Amino acid sequence: MRAPNEETEMELKDVKAIVTGGAQGMGAHFAKRLAEAGAQVAAGDVNEQALAELPPGIHRRRLDVSDTKDCAAFVKWAADAMGGVNVLVNNAGILRDGLLVKKDKATGEVVTLSDDQWNAVIAVNLTGATVMVRETVAEMVRRDQRPGVVISMSSVARHGNRGQSNYVSAKAALAANAVTWCREFAPFGIRAVAIAPGMVETPMTRGMNPKAREALVASIPVGRIGEPEDLWRAVKFSIECDYFNGYCIDVDGGLSM
Repeated sequence: MRAPNEETEMELKDVKAIVTGGAQGMGAHFAKRLAEAGAQVAAGDVNEQALAELPPGIHRRRLDVSDTKDCAAFVKWAADAMGGVNVLVNNAGILRDGLLVKKDKATGEVVTLSDDQWNAVIAVNLTGATVMVRETVAEMVRRDQRPGVVISMSSVARHGNRGQSNYVSAKAALAANAVTWCREFAPFGIRAVAIAPGMVETPMTRGMNPKAREALVASIPVGRIGEPEDLWRAVKFSIECDYFNGYCIDVDGGLSM
């Protein structure tokens, strides 16, 4: 059995974390729990009003992850504010659901998923998430900040889900890239993992069609919707367990989509 490796083990009190989508829902919960544990946290979100409501001590700044230049500027600002960065919680995401092709029941017209619906989700959930990994890891390497870990929020929907071609594409890619990135970043002492939430109580899921939401919750074997704290436990594990790398954890109550 190996002796503990001081270079690879991380404690929450030593964390300097960027949390995207950090103003509400799971992102806000992660930012608060990290701060409570003694970590430094920089939260970014397009919702500046909600950002302002985060507890004192959390660095906060507007961040639009679909804007490549904004991503780069945010990472530099966060690293300067915290004296470095060693954790990214890649949480920002949006929904623009719709069937790829359908027939209008009233008119019989063939309707397709719009370019805007596709592009908006890919810009935030995939391109933006990837750029945040690129810019954050580059900053870690410049500062020789090791150990480090990037945590991307995937989704149980990555296995495929009706009406979510755009969302599924992005979330499946993030899970797959946990493997890609863990291999690419290994020489720098940086791990890459993903976490796939199932149905979780957030502003996004509260905006779902009520009947669809009710049916989905009823199909969860543990008998309840998930809470942000359930996902926090997975984030905490991902940070603290230096032997967890290159995989995606499903935290979904047994839900299979």
